[in-house]
Amino acid sequence: MDFKDYYEILGIPPEADEKAIRQVFRQLARKVHPDVNPGNKEAEEKFKTINEAYQVLSDGEQRKKYDELRAQYLHWQQTGGRQQDFDWQNWSAQADQGAHVQYANAEDLEDLFGSASPYSDFFNNIFGQTHRSGGGSSRGTPSTPRRGRDVEYEVDLTLEEAFHGAERLLEIDSHRIKAGIPPGVRTGSRVRLASQGEPGHNSGPAGDLYLIVHILPNETFEREGDNLHLEVPVDIFTAIAGGEIRIPSLERPLILKIPPRTNANRSFRLRGKGMPHLGDPKTRGDLFALVRLVLPDPLTEQEVNSIRELASSRPNGSNAHPK
Repeated sequence: MDFKDYYEILGIPPEADEKAIRQVFRQLARKVHPDVNPGNKEAEEKFKTINEAYQVLSDGEQRKKYDELRAQYLHWQQTGGRQQDFDWQNWSAQADQGAHVQYANAEDLEDLFGSASPYSDFFNNIFGQTHRSGGGSSRGTPSTPRRGRDVEYEVDLTLEEAFHGAERLLEIDSHRIKAGIPPGVRTGSRVRLASQGEPGHNSGPAGDLYLIVHILPNETFEREGDNLHLEVPVDIFTAIAGGEIRIPSLERPLILKIPPRTNANRSFRLRGKGMPHLGDPKTRGDLFALVRLVLPDPLTEQEVNSIRELASSRPNGSNAHPK
């Protein structure tokens, strides 16, 4: 049987008070809780370990027994004693003893991890079989209906799918789910599908399924909230004389009017042509078009000569600035 240093597991000093123990446990639990890391066995094992440490150190009677055991065991180890030769029997729980555990939420650990004990041999041998803080053994099937666990599932979407909304056919725990994703979602959005999570226990309601959205990069558009940004190439003749150009959008091509004497890096705002607002798709962000000056392709020799003549005829050459 391996000794468990619960203070080292939680990263706290032996003199830590109850408040500090509770705060550290909550911080660690938020990172490795199974609901936050679905399917991650490593996180699941870490949660079991820190929960076990918390159950012992948060209970005054159990902590006192553990501190006495820990002091004796560390002294035994420091004097050259081997773990397998330590007198564990002297510290084993009596047959009628049961460890008392408390839960941070309404679901007990068997709901999270199944019927197998979530506690180590060290815990069960030293503190006995677990009992709920409200009384009664945690072994066996609880009679109270319990809600199933929520499940998270990551979904990749293109920007076009986020604009129009999308559907995904998912297969989770051997059953298929047709998931609708509304327009306007962005990276980090959580789409809730009610009652599509894990089944409840003892006729309890099913949990919910949350789709965690990730928007893939787009070659044309940069997204900023509900606004979209893109660069539009404008040839120098259109920039000088003005004109109209076609620009892309996620809905349909648009006509952008370029006024005469348009400089590079000028930005044009097209209101209501951006992304739909999540929850209110009729409200749209804006589209910002940034001018990037380009040479006409192809540019003939005659055109080059004409530009050269025009430049030479201006006061002080081509560096002159019109008033």
